[in-house]
Amino acid sequence: MGLTDGTGKLEYYDGPLRIVDSHGLVIADGLKPEDYQNYLGEVAETDSYLKSAYYKPMGYPSGIYRVGPLARLNLVTNCGTALADHELGTLRAFAGSPLLSSFYYHQARLIEMLHVVERMRELLANADILSSHVRAFAEPNSDQGVGMSEAPRGTLLHHYKVDRNGLIRWANLIIATGQNNLAMNRGVKQVAEYFVANGKLSPGTLNRVEAVIRAFDPCLSCSTHAAGKMPLQIDLLDPQGVLIDSQRRGA
Repeated sequence: MGLTDGTGKLEYYDGPLRIVDSHGLVIADGLKPEDYQNYLGEVAETDSYLKSAYYKPMGYPSGIYRVGPLARLNLVTNCGTALADHELGTLRAFAGSPLLSSFYYHQARLIEMLHVVERMRELLANADILSSHVRAFAEPNSDQGVGMSEAPRGTLLHHYKVDRNGLIRWANLIIATGQNNLAMNRGVKQVAEYFVANGKLSPGTLNRVEAVIRAFDPCLSCSTHAAGKMPLQIDLLDPQGVLIDSQRRGA
């Protein structure tokens, strides 16, 4: 899920929302940010402090979806700049389209970095951007507002309600990490199915779980450990919650 410019090109700041399935087929398009409560739901699960977002028409948890650089490239026809389009075409020729493996998030980030540098060059030459004429409003012109944009980790939604003095009285944020939560959990489950055997954690489990999370959310792992260290612990529990194996790295 992500924004487009309305014609199928890559967009980060403004535009309608589009959702494509794992076959690359558009299942929803032209969705308005202010209508997000009609098509996005949030569930609080007992095993996590993080809410899990899902696509309402498909229900929970079948409405699992991904946001971020990989999702954005999967739902557009092209980036809209020459060099980024060339690299996107090369990646699609190599790996197919849509790009299903979450490990292509990193290649997608590189393509987006190239794209934004090209767009910066275009914008810095725009006469309106360079204009000294700026108009600002100093008082509330609406009692609520909904905004949706593309952040590095994925689609970001903010909904605020204010009083007559402009003070925020209610807010709801649906961040990219929450929207990717179900997909990240699915990735960890797939790692467990491969690396857990006979009640034991196989060597390499720690690295693979970390790799899955970093593919979706590099900021999350960087923000929760000390510089130069990578502490990580995985506990394997039986159905009754009894610890049967554990792996730990770092302090």
